[in-house]
Amino acid sequence: MELPKEAISVVTKKKGTAARLQLLLIALVFLGPLMLATWLHFGGRALQPEGRTNHGELLQPLVNIRDALPGSPIHERNDSHWLLVYPNEAVCDAGCEFALYTLRQSRLMLGKERDRLVRVFLHGENAPDTVYLADEHAGLITLSDSGFSTLLKNKRPSELSAGGYYLVDPLGNLVMYFPPDIDPSDMVEDIKRLLKFSRIG
Repeated sequence: MELPKEAISVVTKKKGTAARLQLLLIALVFLGPLMLATWLHFGGRALQPEGRTNHGELLQPLVNIRDALPGSPIHERNDSHWLLVYPNEAVCDAGCEFALYTLRQSRLMLGKERDRLVRVFLHGENAPDTVYLADEHAGLITLSDSGFSTLLKNKRPSELSAGGYYLVDPLGNLVMYFPPDIDPSDMVEDIKRLLKFSRIG
């Protein structure tokens, strides 16, 4: 029994529609990711996660303290350790004491990595209160080195406030500067990242 022409036409149309849908789905499978990537690149940036940034300032160009100051006493302290240095040439007032507290707490916040970091108080001609330091900041290294102080001062980015902290790697390279008002947890985040990817110290 032959189907009427109208019925054949309906069946043909249905088959054609199904074929076009299948072709469209196949195209979407292959072209969809490309279209999405293009849209994200040119117009959908708001949906992309922001890149991770440092809280401290990377010091460029790299300066090696061993090369710049071969006679500095800091080399005796930089024995396979990272150094977190706080320079203060004035009398250690309340602001200085808070900075030393920040040094101490930051090292403790490093957890199991804390033994890789040594705290350094780079003071001026005024000798610090050794009793206070022994009671409150055991393990803190104190030294006076005008050449080192000058080098750090010159390396601090001019747009950032003075009175912050410098990070030195075990090879003697000045790595980062942290401004005085930085949140200790932010400073620790940067240091942890460096320690994680570093095979030295």
